[in-house]
Amino acid sequence: TMETIPQQAEGRAELFNGRAAMLGIAIGIINEGLTGFGIAHQIGLGALVDGYAACRTQFLPFCF
Repeated sequence: TMETIPQQAEGRAELFNGRAAMLGIAIGIINEGLTGFGIAHQIGLGALVDGYAACRTQFLPFCF
């Protein structure tokens, strides 16, 4: 059976998730400004945004 979450608790959870996401984006942008590496590079997906490297390693089915 599905248990229902009280609407007030769900609202608090959504508020917390939104605030956590905004904090993560803000930290990523600050880190980008300090290090010069974008958010994709910070989390290890830099090859996906570097056109040549992405094509060379075949992460993308197409090249720019």
